[in-house]
Amino acid sequence: MTKIHSRFVCQNCGKISAQQIGKCPRCGSWGTMIEELLEPSSALVKKAGHLSSRSVPRRLAEISSEDEERMPLPIGEFARVLGGGIVPGSIVLIGGDPGIGKSTLLLQLAVEMSAHRRVLYASGEESERQIRMRALRLLTEEEAAPENLPNDLLLVTETNLDTIFNHVGQVQPEILIIDSIQTVYLPEMKSSAGSFSQVRETASRLRELAKTANITVFLIGHVTKEGLIAGPRVLEHIVDTVLYLEGDRFQSFRLLRSVKNRFGATSEIGVFEMRERGMVEITNPSEAFLTERMVNAPGSAIAVTMEGTRPLLVEVQALTNHTNFGNPRRTPNGFDLSRLLLIAAVLTRRVGINLSEQDIYANVVSGLRITEPAADLALAAAIASSHRDIPVKADTVLIGEIGLSGELRQASQMMTRLREAAKLGFRSAVVPKRLRLGETYPEGIQVIEARSLREALGFALVQDGLMPQTPPRKERIIATEMEGKHDKPA
Repeated sequence: MTKIHSRFVCQNCGKISAQQIGKCPRCGSWGTMIEELLEPSSALVKKAGHLSSRSVPRRLAEISSEDEERMPLPIGEFARVLGGGIVPGSIVLIGGDPGIGKSTLLLQLAVEMSAHRRVLYASGEESERQIRMRALRLLTEEEAAPENLPNDLLLVTETNLDTIFNHVGQVQPEILIIDSIQTVYLPEMKSSAGSFSQVRETASRLRELAKTANITVFLIGHVTKEGLIAGPRVLEHIVDTVLYLEGDRFQSFRLLRSVKNRFGATSEIGVFEMRERGMVEITNPSEAFLTERMVNAPGSAIAVTMEGTRPLLVEVQALTNHTNFGNPRRTPNGFDLSRLLLIAAVLTRRVGINLSEQDIYANVVSGLRITEPAADLALAAAIASSHRDIPVKADTVLIGEIGLSGELRQASQMMTRLREAAKLGFRSAVVPKRLRLGETYPEGIQVIEARSLREALGFALVQDGLMPQTPPRKERIIATEMEGKHDKPA
């Protein structure tokens, strides 16, 4: 009789230990070391033996390029994030917070694609009746009639991966949707569904299915409290594309962001709005983000950020208020805290706006998160506008990165940003001064170049000359020496 061994695997990071440990020595998580039974090596070799028999080396010139065509996807924003359409034989992982709309979005994809392709939707969390009720809410009254429902959309409630493979062999779908990868398990493995070994092995089997049968596989993945997809990190390396569905649950906008794509550009986003009939794509997100903007309100500025190849105009808001405590608060929403602290320090030290006794609250409207430094100038203008109670010019956008010396640095794809701003009716833009002549600025928008943050704020604010002037260097040195003399003991 073959002896079965066991080991303890951390369900968070995959650390392997021969004995039970309360705290994982790698990631520091408590209670994540779960026992898993190991199969004999002969069984593993038998399982993997059929893989090598199918591979045949081929010359590059002999490989046909006919399979490179993508399946057209009627959901334009989804197609943009995927790189132009669905690639046959690919495997796509979609993650997001609970209730953000992952299942709704993929059910819409299944309904749209079932008009021309056969789709199998395998759910381990809902019954077929629940999925049908949710699908009917996405259709109009005429489309929801029994005679008009798609015939090539097949639903099944199953968590056993072997059974799902049997269904795939029977119905021969072109698209397979698994909801979710954490609920699917392999019966020959002794660990529970959602464990490190189960998620890794099921994803590997599904990848093999996608490549050998030329079936496109969509996986839904849960996320942890840190916002990352639950399960082993190797899961994101197994799949071809990793998408995150982001957004505030209390707002209607949803962002589908690509963080890995072997068939397209990364950092691409698609914008949707959650409505009664599911996800509605927003073809002009910049206009939607600025719809509720209050013109000439202090503490508001317009930034132009790039999300992949798409320029987005977003409203950046800031509020400063005298603090009632010893340490002022810095509260960003949609910005990185370290970036907010840097900009506040530059405004205090280089521009002369004393923020040491001011609480600062920064917000990006519509739930968008900005990570690129090109929005530094807009954030700094919003903070200065709120502190001085002077509005930023309503028809002006601000683009540029701020250095520690108060200088402005160029942002990438500047012409694309300016063309988007001109298209939406903005008449002026404050940008860093170009040191090298290149492409001419687009027509329809006045471009104002500034070398420093102080100069840019003088152009951006409604009234000129309101920024405090820094005393000359000689006067600063004398004042510093006098302060030092008074501080010395007699």
